[in-house]
Amino acid sequence: MGSSNRLFNRQRTVHEILGGGLVADVMLWRRGNLTMGILLVTLAAWVVFEKSGYTLLSLVSNVLLLLIGILFLWAKSAAILNRPAPPLPELYLSEETVNEMGAFIRAHVNDILSASKDIALGKDARLFFKVAGYLLLISLVGGLTDFLTLGYTSLVVVLTVPALYERYEDYIDSYTILGYRKMQQLYVKFDSKFVNRFRKWILEKQKLS
Repeated sequence: MGSSNRLFNRQRTVHEILGGGLVADVMLWRRGNLTMGILLVTLAAWVVFEKSGYTLLSLVSNVLLLLIGILFLWAKSAAILNRPAPPLPELYLSEETVNEMGAFIRAHVNDILSASKDIALGKDARLFFKVAGYLLLISLVGGLTDFLTLGYTSLVVVLTVPALYERYEDYIDSYTILGYRKMQQLYVKFDSKFVNRFRKWILEKQKLS
């Protein structure tokens, strides 16, 4: 299918639009085992939090307590029995990594603060309505479900919709473009029959007055 028959006349593939890296591979099931593992781990976490009554803080605390307990006993028994200590990776953050993370966070926070300032001072009405719409949508969705369920559902959507679209993009694009053209034709008919008549009626009223 040519680019003229693609949505928005795009030239790039879905994989390229998503960045073309590991994230794109996971979202498009190019690494199926990894994607399935993420879904299963997330599902297990959702079940644990939703059904067992655990909170994130209590679960993390219990897991860390169990982990350090096992490592402590392993290290002590290894010293007594002259066995090797538990293998641990090097737990160290380099200055370069910290600086990169700090610069990334600072840039995004500054962008948010700048946009917030523009909204507060009324400089960008379009951005205001866009942000207000997103916040209203989040509020409505948040009133229908809890945060954990919303997060799991969002992850499932992210890991399924792009892959399904890539697989059936020829059909989806063709039917979407066909529907868009039909809507344009209906709008033209509606505009000629009702909107233009209403405009003419207003002009006639203005002339008479």
